[in-house]
Amino acid sequence: MDFDLTPEQHKRYTETLTAVRESLPGRSPAAPAEHFGRDDWRTAARLGLTGLCLPAEFGGQDLGALDTALALEAFGRGCTDTGLVFGVAAHLLACAVAVRDFAGADVRGPLLTGLAGGDIIAANAMTEDDAGSDVGRLATTAVPDGDGFVLDGVKSFSSNAPLADLVVTYAVTDPGARFLGVSAFAIPMDLPGIAVSPPLHKMGLHGCPAGRITFTGVRVPARYLLGTPGQGGRVFQHSMGWERACLFALYLGVMTEQLERCVGHARQRRQFGHAIGDFQAVSHRIAGMRQRLESARLLLHRACWLMDNDRDHLAEASMSKVAVSEAAVANALDAIGIFGGAGYLRDTGVEQQLRDAVPSAIFSGTNEIHRGIIAREAGL
Repeated sequence: MDFDLTPEQHKRYTETLTAVRESLPGRSPAAPAEHFGRDDWRTAARLGLTGLCLPAEFGGQDLGALDTALALEAFGRGCTDTGLVFGVAAHLLACAVAVRDFAGADVRGPLLTGLAGGDIIAANAMTEDDAGSDVGRLATTAVPDGDGFVLDGVKSFSSNAPLADLVVTYAVTDPGARFLGVSAFAIPMDLPGIAVSPPLHKMGLHGCPAGRITFTGVRVPARYLLGTPGQGGRVFQHSMGWERACLFALYLGVMTEQLERCVGHARQRRQFGHAIGDFQAVSHRIAGMRQRLESARLLLHRACWLMDNDRDHLAEASMSKVAVSEAAVANALDAIGIFGGAGYLRDTGVEQQLRDAVPSAIFSGTNEIHRGIIAREAGL
């Protein structure tokens, strides 16, 4: 059993980390209005981050789940704008993966080329006011109409939406079939009848703008259907499989950088004639932070390895998602404690890490949903 990365993986990780640190924002946005722009997105695309697991023939890197996760970990470690990292990861895993594996031949190539190259920013739109974890309660409808569909409904929380060129969304095409009556679409945002709200005011992840999307009589050509009618549930679960296994690697990167800062601060900050790291109350906090980080990393890498080897990974992805998100929140709280009053100031960026970590327990399925999956897969 070999737990080490290959030389090629070490090299790619180091090169990605160096490129991100040299090229991308060195600050964390303090307000929704300060979200990333097209220039930052194009820079991420130039570094290959918007097409990590997309086919090389369309400008991607053809990476598997583990290598995609490692690149996102380096991205999260090197870029202090965690919202930008999250926006790219959501674009890639929740949207581009769905296009890669389910789009029809006539649109697949052009869409993947734009998604990988940074010319197309994608937003995922599943959640509605009354359909969060219960995706069987979707109210958005897509009524067949000639050679296409007419969409009506409102999606309540869509990351990247205010800047998006493409939305991957889900709507009911057969009300009597329940979950099997949901279909998936990859829709250009310039179709008539689509309206997007201004960026929502969130607790954290300010770098990634999120908004409400309203579909009013939107006529969608059939070529933008993903898979076949009624296959939306499968499309969603497939893309969420990639998101749950890979996206949370960005928080491993954040926690790695965070731990290094805490260790450095504990060595330099002196109280009562000693470096604060000499005090057990501080050193044990750092020990706990490292233990949570490394445990979460092992779980995430195992989930990605299983995925790459076509093995069942449902429970493992859920376990890694819960472990990473809870570690991110706990470590951020410990970081604030280690930095003390300075950690509560926005200028240090320490308190922002906590606000960016909190939603990780909610998106991609709440941790309560994932605990249910873990228990079910254990045989309960």
